[in-house]
Amino acid sequence: MITGELKNKVDKLWEMFWTGGLTNPLDVIEQITYLMFIRDLDEMDNTMKKDSLMLELPYESIFSEKEQLKWSSLRDKPADTMYQTMQSEVFPFIKTMHNDENSTYAKYMDDAIFKIPTPRLLEQIVTALDELFSLIEKEHDRKDAKGDLYEYMLSKLTTAGTNGQFRTPRHIIRMMVELLDLHPDDIICDPACGTSGFLVSAGEYLKEKYLEEIFYNHDAKAHYDSVMFTGYDMDRTMLRIGAMNMMTHDIQNPQIIYKDSLSDQNADSGKYTKILANPPFKGSLDYDIVATDLIKITKTKKTELLFLALFLRMLKNGGRCASIVPDGVLFGSSKAHVSIRKEIVENHRLEAIISMPSGVFKPYAGVSTAIIIFTKTGAGGTDNVWFYDMQSDGYSLDDKRTELTTSDIPDIVKRFSNLTEEKSRERTEQSFFVPKDEIVENSYDLSINKFKQTIYEEVEYPHPREILAEINTLEQEIIKELNELALCLNECD
Repeated sequence: MITGELKNKVDKLWEMFWTGGLTNPLDVIEQITYLMFIRDLDEMDNTMKKDSLMLELPYESIFSEKEQLKWSSLRDKPADTMYQTMQSEVFPFIKTMHNDENSTYAKYMDDAIFKIPTPRLLEQIVTALDELFSLIEKEHDRKDAKGDLYEYMLSKLTTAGTNGQFRTPRHIIRMMVELLDLHPDDIICDPACGTSGFLVSAGEYLKEKYLEEIFYNHDAKAHYDSVMFTGYDMDRTMLRIGAMNMMTHDIQNPQIIYKDSLSDQNADSGKYTKILANPPFKGSLDYDIVATDLIKITKTKKTELLFLALFLRMLKNGGRCASIVPDGVLFGSSKAHVSIRKEIVENHRLEAIISMPSGVFKPYAGVSTAIIIFTKTGAGGTDNVWFYDMQSDGYSLDDKRTELTTSDIPDIVKRFSNLTEEKSRERTEQSFFVPKDEIVENSYDLSINKFKQTIYEEVEYPHPREILAEINTLEQEIIKELNELALCLNECD
């Protein structure tokens, strides 16, 4: 979350656009993200130059013979010159800088339009963005801050979050990535990718854990850049932001695609080894626009159930999924709710249910959620399901979301990676196993409260006569002190 001075600077930046004549919130967000990307291109180019020298690998600058188009060069020019260069050279450059017309970048930048109306406004915005990023570099984790900036800007759209399109907190994404234990040969998808937060975090994890295996191997690097990551969304603004977000994290050509994941338009089947997602909640679709094979698994109009059916179809056998779901998915009693849970438990391998506190998505939503982890097998395999009752994600659960010194997340990752040690845990503890037979007996209910046992401590209270006697004593003391006070006042008069 962004607060204080950083939040104020974003508000002032937003105000500049409005007072300068650009009043459509969507236009404001697009123009800010274009400029942020142009700035990031400069930084990315410099970083890749340094990396190429360190790794002794060849690298040709994207600004070769075009140094005047770099952000660091533009910001020092007079307002009129900066404006003319941005309009006539920089925007045409970013729209055509990739030779591959089918690249992710080309798909979502070919319609980029420079809409800032005046040189003076552009100069103010460029200065404000530099100040904003300077503050981030001094006081914030840059990986989180960029996503938080997007999130805060999107919160200014009145439609943001109404169908569950709020940004997943970065630390929750990272936890899910670690729980799936990604590998360099994985093929990863988020069918509701938004700003590509899951895919970016997956890339960061792989870079940290398998740097040499990926970046020192030509084939592995090509897989990482062009095959490993796929994201679908139906919002072109989100796709554009997502594509830019991934490119600035050194993923050159991810498959960020405009597609209705739940329709027949999405024919993916048995394609991915890992799926990470936080699909829209509370959506309701007409049957005629939903893929028929999903309806066969669970006949419903609810998007949160249809996406689970979709994940099963899209995964390869042996592929694994970690998805956020609203609590209702775990205990809903409708035929559709029960059928999708039964499908996962009986025909595949349900691994874990991690219950999260309702404040995780505040201030944008107070919905109670959980993380479901399963493996597609097509032949069953569920034996014991691991449950964890998360009490803290490291932040306060109110609208302020203040960072705390304690968090259950490291414990969750540690316990999940050592499940053999979990078998002896009691139902009264924070995590425990539940056998499949017990889940079946409870109509495939997967809510943690169904199985967790609470220890009640016996408390002995005084007999009512003792309490009355104590009250009477206190009353007599109060009367005595009041009489003494009245006597004192009379003497003073």
